[in-house]
Amino acid sequence: MTGPKRNETATMVGERVGTRCVVRYVRSTPSKARQVLNLIRGLDVRSADQVLQFTEREIARTIRKALASAVANAVNNDGQDPDELKVVACYADGGPQLKRFRPRARGRAMRILKRTCHITVIVGRMTDQEMAVLAAKAGTAGRGRGASPAASARRARVERSRQQRATAKAEDGQGSTEVENETVDETAVDTTPVADTASAEGENE
Repeated sequence: MTGPKRNETATMVGERVGTRCVVRYVRSTPSKARQVLNLIRGLDVRSADQVLQFTEREIARTIRKALASAVANAVNNDGQDPDELKVVACYADGGPQLKRFRPRARGRAMRILKRTCHITVIVGRMTDQEMAVLAAKAGTAGRGRGASPAASARRARVERSRQQRATAKAEDGQGSTEVENETVDETAVDTTPVADTASAEGENE
């Protein structure tokens, strides 16, 4: 990629905009690397790492290592907080090409270029506004799925239904206990006169 790199935010030659990591002579084409780099440009470090973790490209592993190295450089060399970093810029430049050939018919040969690239990942501190937006998103995600008003109303209805079922079960349990107690009392009432009658007959004899 020629010319100024996207999202690097440099205003003059030699200006440092963040902490970088450069991986040279990667055995992949620059176009393949740029397709993955476009996914993480401008994201915070945590989100970028998650995107790279679940990207089904071989080059994503190398880029993820480069991102981790850039974050480590920012923490150890510049004293930055890793939770406040984002991907300021990331790009892939073309490297040396390995020349190979494939034999073809009639004694000819076709050229094969095995391309390489240099991958650069630059991380920098987010602005206060960006960190506030990220914190708000984290708070919304912490409340779990369904943070919308409709979902909250649905959860409230489900909770009320559960409470009503629990109350109904408790009332049914109390009713069955009262029925059992009444049965026991009726049995006791029925047996008592029989015993008194038997004892009276014995006395008369």
